[in-house]
Formats: sequence, C-alpha cells, structure tokens
Amino acid sequence: MTAATGTGLLAAFNATRGRLVAGRVATAGDCASRNQGLLGRASLDEGEGLWIVPCPMIHTFFMKFPIDVLFLDRGLRVVRVIEDLRPWRLSPWVLSAHSALELEGGALNGSVAVGDRLEMRPA
Repeated sequence: MTAATGTGLLAAFNATRGRLVAGRVATAGDCASRNQGLLGRASLDEGEGLWIVPCPMIHTFFMKFPIDVLFLDRGLRVVRVIEDLRPWRLSPWVLSAHSALELEGGALNGSVAVGDRLEMRPA
C-alpha cells in the first residue's frame, strides 16, 4: 500500500531493514486532519504515529512534546530524517517529500536512514 486509503490504522514497516517503525499509524489525508495534525495531543504513545499526506514540511507550534519525523517521497522512500524536533520549531521544506510520518520523540533512535523504503500496511 503506497497511499492513504480510508480511515483505518496502518502499520509503518521499514522494508529495507525488515523492521516495524510504528504499529498504529493514523492518516491525515484531508485538509482538516492535516491542519489539526498532532495539535491538542499531550503525547504520542509508543508505536503510535501520524502519516500526513501530502506534506513537504511541518511545524511544531503549540505542541507539547518533541517528535521524530520521516519525510517520504511518493514511493515511500525516506528522503529526510529529523529526530527530536522540539515544540515551536519549523522543519526544513523538503522539496522531494510527498508525505511526512510523525512519531514520538526518540522512537527512531537512528533506526531509519535516508534511502530506506517504507511500506504502509493495515494494522
């Protein structure tokens, strides 16, 4: 599965390294859900994430916790990794990115690299 399809939870799997990245990923694929993002959340639980499609940059204004971010191209190849993006920050504009996967801060711990290919599977 390479695109947002419906409202069910997905699992983000790193096909390059054979490793689960997050087991409970919600999709923000419409304007309202992309604008809301993680705003209003106190935290993300372990294994939880938000896949924002489309999304070439993010901000953490008004957020209460740091996040790890994977920017993905249309083929779900990782084009940028940002770990521990703190509240009140802007990410760079990633021109080659089509989507962003937001995870709890510290979830990646160096386990995903630029060039890795992800798969989004039904959870």
